[in-house]
Amino acid sequence: MPRKPQPPDAAPPVTAAGVELDRKRAPAQTRALETCERILDAAAHLLGEVGIERLSTNLICERAGLSPPALYRYYPNKYAVLAELGVRLMMSQNELLERWATPATMKLPAARFEAHLKQLFLETLEITRRSTAGEWITRALRAVPSLAPVRLESHEHVTGLLVTAFAGAWPAVPQARVRLVSRLAIEVMYSAQELLVDDATLDASEVADIMSHMVTTQVMQMRRLRS
Repeated sequence: MPRKPQPPDAAPPVTAAGVELDRKRAPAQTRALETCERILDAAAHLLGEVGIERLSTNLICERAGLSPPALYRYYPNKYAVLAELGVRLMMSQNELLERWATPATMKLPAARFEAHLKQLFLETLEITRRSTAGEWITRALRAVPSLAPVRLESHEHVTGLLVTAFAGAWPAVPQARVRLVSRLAIEVMYSAQELLVDDATLDASEVADIMSHMVTTQVMQMRRLRS
């Protein structure tokens, strides 16, 4: 199974060519944990205020009331801070899918499966909107090439959950096909989320209806396949 993103007290399990994303060290004591939380909180609020390009470690330090050496003790650059914010957001989103992705879900009749998928989508969107700078973090994960590993590793993890759940319900369906459809479904779902982040004029329920119907159609077709 793909590796699950690590909990907040561990370094994000991501790397990118030319950009260091891992924490330099994991905070072990209360004061160190509080320092990291101040850094992340300051970065999240600033991201919503100034955007991705203008965000800097100096601004983060100023907002957090810390010296640059205090930040660099844990994070090598602003992208490492953004990476951890991204890991945390995607972990909170993925917790919903982890509860949803079961063999029982995969056996639901088409109409109920589609309704459950729509609900999952809207709840995931709500988590993003409730999170501090959640929409800006979503933009950063897509727009900043060095942050791609955060998004891709998370998508691979939840794809594995879907494959396992579907195989438990429909073991005769070829695994390669299950993985392909599951990965595409995850990409479609998150692309629809990003679309709503970028265009506030769109109706979330209508987008969810279309996305859920598209995915459900493929899942129902896949159920009829046999090895």
